[in-house]
Amino acid sequence: MRVVGLIAEYNPFHNGHQYHIEKAKEVANADFAVVVMSGNFVQRGTPAIMPKHLRAEMALKSGADLVIELPVFYATGTAEQFAYGAVSLLHKLGCVDAICFGSECGDINALSELAKILCAESSEYKVALQTALRSGMSFPLARQKSLDKLYPNCNYSQLLSEPNNILGIEYLKALYRQGSNIEPLTIQREVSHYHDTELQTQFSSASALRNTIADGDFTKLYGQIPSACMLSLEKAYKVRYPVYTDDFSLLLKYKLLNETLKTLVEYADVSEELANRIYNRLNDYVSFEQFCGLLKTKEITYTRISRALIHILLGVKKSDYEEIEYARVLGFRSSSSVLLSELKQSSSIPLITKLNKVENLSESARYILKIDIYASNIYESVVSDKFKTPFINELQHQIIKL
Repeated sequence: MRVVGLIAEYNPFHNGHQYHIEKAKEVANADFAVVVMSGNFVQRGTPAIMPKHLRAEMALKSGADLVIELPVFYATGTAEQFAYGAVSLLHKLGCVDAICFGSECGDINALSELAKILCAESSEYKVALQTALRSGMSFPLARQKSLDKLYPNCNYSQLLSEPNNILGIEYLKALYRQGSNIEPLTIQREVSHYHDTELQTQFSSASALRNTIADGDFTKLYGQIPSACMLSLEKAYKVRYPVYTDDFSLLLKYKLLNETLKTLVEYADVSEELANRIYNRLNDYVSFEQFCGLLKTKEITYTRISRALIHILLGVKKSDYEEIEYARVLGFRSSSSVLLSELKQSSSIPLITKLNKVENLSESARYILKIDIYASNIYESVVSDKFKTPFINELQHQIIKL
């Protein structure tokens, strides 16, 4: 039995994701695909446009065999934290043979070479990076400039200019740092680019699809999302989604009003400079997105600020990052029961299928799970208020079985 691991947000799930699942199984010669998926909040510091259980269901209907939730500490972290958490989960399952990710370049050797350089962090690289950062450059630009200086003929800047390449490099770094024997594979991204805002004929970006949903023309989703998923989407539209960042505006303001400069700097991604900006501009707060724009500077990106504010809202602190000690199953296919049986034997961490049966977890694992449950309930409270539907506590959600 061969198993390929995929790392995703599916925000929302679309044809390109189905292609990725199918192609990953093919190139890895895998019998099963295990997906580690972000929960209700995603890496760019926003809520997912639709709830995790709906996104997991769509993935299972489109070829995934098992969907596991990435804890919110990692799901809303930096690209490095996101990748480390997801790779760690797959590694600790003990039966994943390969990880397959999409990239713009489609060249696993080039990505691996750069990942090893960034892992090694030579003294020359550290000096060049610090010099660039002190000149006022953002970290991504400083990293590119440093590599161009040290490796002028290697075109590393081009690799680091594309979002999927960047994330792929972080997956590779995570594999190296954990000493994992999981084989890395990559598939070249088809047609659309990550930030494309216009729909394509068949493979559109998640950004374009989110824009389409925001515009309210649901019919344009036909042909962009696997047909097996459309009925679920139709039933849930304006009942469970769409959910947007500004839907959390009042909750965030309430949380910020309870903070001080001393407490703000305890949250993940909140520097002293950002804490001061938050504290001093709070009277100008109108909405979540407006406040992100207000706080943005040349050195602090919009996404960094959005992540920081999400961490404040959810109570995610710098000191909270722990090694992953459990794998929470969101759903699986009945035809993949042999995979679950194998996981129970091979996994070095407990598999959670019922939230009321976690007595075997360590204290730190229970704390991480507690924050995950809290984050899900915050999201659910917005869903129930926005669409006037009954609130479903995270403890009441059933595992998805197809």
